[in-house]
Amino acid sequence: MAGKHSPDTPAAEVLFERRGRLGVTTLNRPRAVNALTAGMASAMLEQLLRWSDDDAVAAVLVRGAGDRGLCAGGDIVAIYRDMLDGGDATADFWAEEYRLNALISGYPKPYVAFMDGLVLGGGVGISAHGSVRIVTERTRMGMPETTIGFVPDVGGTLLLSRSPGESGTHAALTGAHLSGSDALFLGLADHFVPSAKLAELAEALESEAPDAAVARFAEEEPPSVLAAQQEWIDACYSSDDAEEIVRRLRTAGGEASEAADTIEAKSPTAVKVALASLRRARGLSLEEALEQEYRVGLRFLAGPDFREGIRAQVVDKDRNPHWQPATLAEVSRDNVESYFAPLGDRELILSRERNNV
Repeated sequence: MAGKHSPDTPAAEVLFERRGRLGVTTLNRPRAVNALTAGMASAMLEQLLRWSDDDAVAAVLVRGAGDRGLCAGGDIVAIYRDMLDGGDATADFWAEEYRLNALISGYPKPYVAFMDGLVLGGGVGISAHGSVRIVTERTRMGMPETTIGFVPDVGGTLLLSRSPGESGTHAALTGAHLSGSDALFLGLADHFVPSAKLAELAEALESEAPDAAVARFAEEEPPSVLAAQQEWIDACYSSDDAEEIVRRLRTAGGEASEAADTIEAKSPTAVKVALASLRRARGLSLEEALEQEYRVGLRFLAGPDFREGIRAQVVDKDRNPHWQPATLAEVSRDNVESYFAPLGDRELILSRERNNV
């Protein structure tokens, strides 16, 4: 089955093959660090459903082509172009992507993710919901959405709401890139395997149960920088008010003050809505969190900051976004609440039963 791909998806975007008892998905856009497209999400959803009913497949593996990373997230240039045309295609893409995230979380077979190199945004969605999540010394993970005037999605609000203390809040608001050790600390990964051993591990997975194979290759991870910062992170981020968080960070000084600078450079609306999203995600199921993220995401598609953030970071690359409103103080509670209002007949309804898994 080597090199097989969905007839609806260009061969260059995503590849599927069966090697022994292992179903292998390879994201194959290395020049774009395997950024996820709507076609790739649909093809993965279709193939994973097929493999879930295939007795010849005992486990699945997702990995990225090239040496830069698993996946740098969604194709935000495509999203930017679609926003200029109304955003309907992006809404459809997210609905399919979120169905994929929910399927991965409840997958009936071991789902192994090689989280090597860059793993950002949508890349977290196709890996951190899996059952066997592997990071390396090269892992640079993050949910950097506030940098582009958006908020963590693909279930990221739920994942980060479950991280130790307020470490997930820090990661969400600052959009910081995280090491493999930090990802393990946050609960976004399970095992540390040196990148040089991934090819050998992939081969072992063709005939061995994932738990046994991974146990032979896993090593102790280096210390987590984030774990060492937890005392001031917990003290500063325990508030539900973004301005109070920034005040506490300034008072704490040092690394905390640098975090305040970082947060104040982000979209004020995105920061406040991201904070509210994490707080609301506590106690939700993944499906409920994804439905909430869909409501929020469609509101950002219609607002100014998401478009402006992509323009400044990726299109014009002037790194000088003009946020509206420009400060945290100008973002009212009512404004934040409006992002969570029901969508009516546009609501995304998710359930594992719907995926028939």
